[in-house]
Amino acid sequence: MIWRVVLLCGGCLLLLLLLLGAEGRSREERTSTFQQAESRGQMRARPRRDTSSSSSASKPAHGLPFTSCRVPLTPVEHRVLDDNTHETGFNGDDGSHVVLTWVGDGTGVILVLSTINGPLDSYSHAGSSRLYRSTDYGKSFHDISHRINNTFIREEFGVSVGPGSSVILTADVPVLDNSGGIIFTSTDAGATFKFIQLPFHLVQPITYHFLNPDYLVGLSIDGSLWLSLDFGGEWAKVHDGVLSFTWGAGINLFFSCSRVDAVDADERGDLLLKRTNDLGKTFTTIHEDIYSFGYIGTFLFFSVMSDPRSPRVMYFSSDQGETFSRALLPSASTEQFYSLLDGDEDMLFLHVDNPGETYFGTMYTSDDRGILFFKSLERHLFDGHRKSDFTNITSLRGVYLTNRLDEDGRIRSVISFNRGGTWQQLKKPENVDCEEQTKNCNLHIHGEHSRKNRIVPMLALSEPTAIGLVIAHGTVGDSLSSAQRPDVFVSSDGGYNWRGTLRGPHHYTILDSGGLLVAVEVRREGQVKTIKFSTDEGQCWKSYNFTEQPFYFAGLASEPGTKAMSVSVWGFRPEADGQPMWVAVTIDFQSLITRQCNDQDYEEWLAHSTQGVGDRNGCVLGVKEIYRRLKKQSVCRNGRNFVVSKKKSPCLCTREDYLCDYGFYRHVNSSECVRQPSAANKTLEMCLSGEEDELLTSGYRKVPSDKCEGGYSPQVAAQTVIRTCGIKPSPGPPASSSAQVTHFDAPGERLVLILVCAGAGFIVLIAIVSAVFAVRRVVYRNRTPVYRFSNLQIQDDNNGITPDLESGTSSNSTVCQPDSDDDLLG
Repeated sequence: MIWRVVLLCGGCLLLLLLLLGAEGRSREERTSTFQQAESRGQMRARPRRDTSSSSSASKPAHGLPFTSCRVPLTPVEHRVLDDNTHETGFNGDDGSHVVLTWVGDGTGVILVLSTINGPLDSYSHAGSSRLYRSTDYGKSFHDISHRINNTFIREEFGVSVGPGSSVILTADVPVLDNSGGIIFTSTDAGATFKFIQLPFHLVQPITYHFLNPDYLVGLSIDGSLWLSLDFGGEWAKVHDGVLSFTWGAGINLFFSCSRVDAVDADERGDLLLKRTNDLGKTFTTIHEDIYSFGYIGTFLFFSVMSDPRSPRVMYFSSDQGETFSRALLPSASTEQFYSLLDGDEDMLFLHVDNPGETYFGTMYTSDDRGILFFKSLERHLFDGHRKSDFTNITSLRGVYLTNRLDEDGRIRSVISFNRGGTWQQLKKPENVDCEEQTKNCNLHIHGEHSRKNRIVPMLALSEPTAIGLVIAHGTVGDSLSSAQRPDVFVSSDGGYNWRGTLRGPHHYTILDSGGLLVAVEVRREGQVKTIKFSTDEGQCWKSYNFTEQPFYFAGLASEPGTKAMSVSVWGFRPEADGQPMWVAVTIDFQSLITRQCNDQDYEEWLAHSTQGVGDRNGCVLGVKEIYRRLKKQSVCRNGRNFVVSKKKSPCLCTREDYLCDYGFYRHVNSSECVRQPSAANKTLEMCLSGEEDELLTSGYRKVPSDKCEGGYSPQVAAQTVIRTCGIKPSPGPPASSSAQVTHFDAPGERLVLILVCAGAGFIVLIAIVSAVFAVRRVVYRNRTPVYRFSNLQIQDDNNGITPDLESGTSSNSTVCQPDSDDDLLG
């Protein structure tokens, strides 16, 4: 996996929100799930004296005192670090903009590009870019500018790293140059480059296929979509009038385009959503009247706007657009937006904005079909910068962290350990005493809202290989405070318990799969020379002065994947002539922590061990997980070959493992799902395609990703028939007659539906071979759905059926792919 991070003006730029919706406040947004990679991959920086200062750094410290362990370096440790610390200077006379990029996994290769910071205003530049390369994790660099003919590489998206060891550099070429753009490609991590003249000018970075780096897609400034199957050697035009595109599963390529092959911003809401599954040979129109779309996990999602005055509605597909369904969600007016926060093959997190400038909305979680959405959290914060504090804690399954805006106007942090099923406030850190006048004392975590306002330099950080470890900025008290200087807190059990570890804001990163933490303090004066490190998950820290001459901090960089034990501190020193001298200092901690961990250094740890009692202790989403992880007191290195080891065992099912299906709810005095009394008399809207199916359900669905076995089984009082609409990809009117036979197979169950359509009428024949206890989506061995239920559409708020929005839990970690729709990025 390739991790890329951008640091601008000394801070990390978060991967951008994916917006889905109308102009201004009505755009729909999606937050990238890779927020945890804040200090990794690629970073950009420009010299500014206040680059590492936050707004809180100049304020007096009003934080509550806590004790943290400080251990001085021994003379031997100091000498070892001195011998393994390497400083490199880069002459800044050819530019004020520097990009650092890690290439490959375990290659030790870093590319540094220095460019001129200025607009293109002529056919050529007086200067040229400088390209430097390191093959030893940043200990030494060599100028390789000659390998790209000293060509000027553009600042905006000049460096792009793909799967394996592939790299693409994009030259800054005048648009008036009719010969097209220029790129340099490398398949050996920058050891060699190939010059390629493009037949078009790029408007955004070239997009790699997720698995095959030879498959490239580029979008030109005139809206033409281009495809290369040989890593940029040859290009073929795929389609005209394209606004956005994204890869799906396999070689499915989705894109939105104008009806007249010319994209105009005013045409949003009147676009076509198309798919090619044979690399541009043929095309299928999935839907018309598209405003925006994206792809996350295994879900294709898009918003539809039937006319400029109508609200937008959301549709989802889990079979690459073959069939799709309208989501059971409130529609979004021109003053609202949707925000797809996170998702994978099992479920989605989605925020629906409240009307007006409220800066909050409601968070929903979906079922495994992307049809039914259940209310997860009300008053979910979405600030005026269109930023969400929603964070996936990747170091422990099912844990998510976010902030809400309560009715008293205060921001408070909440955490979920069952993937959005329930939320609770964070516990007070064990080594922090609250002020006497504080009625409620909890830990509150700074998120993107605070980073955008320069209160903290970076967000909460966790890594899948560092089990249970979370490091974040926060304050302790009744609510999140901007007046109180943020401190750094650490959790070793996925967010159940916390402790204060560093006073004041810091940049931090995780090395050696959690065996080593490093941090650099944000200084008021902006200059740094000291790095702090911990081998016991932040309980004790040692400090080391890595340079004699301080410099202005620009970034803290380490190799993607947390396997390495080297870290680079980047910054610049102003020279007498006003030009910056860029500096990289690489500290190799492997020379200090030399002992390889053995079996005695590890212990077994039951995840979520405070969740439940007795046999239920540790049960989350129907599974117990026991991890083998490093003891805090063990000073050794996990090493590059470290692999997370865990033992899983299913839990007995309980009522908590089931949701109430559509048209059912849990009565306040009962744990059973009961039919809504008036639901049978409600009138449902007909879908645009005019097709209707019958949905049989006993009222229960298992929580997405829940793996419980045995135990509680829902009692089937009576089966219920609910009329639903199935939508197919054809945007045109339905045929005058058709027939379809659909089979549902499950252990001990079989249901056959035979649908015979004749004109506007429908005859539904249902043969039930055995009882069906829950409606289930069934797939062939290739995971292609045989049939997709679509959403029951509510006629209006007063007369529609209301699903159970309060019951249920949710599931596992996130595997998401970013959308490519530029106009959706904010």
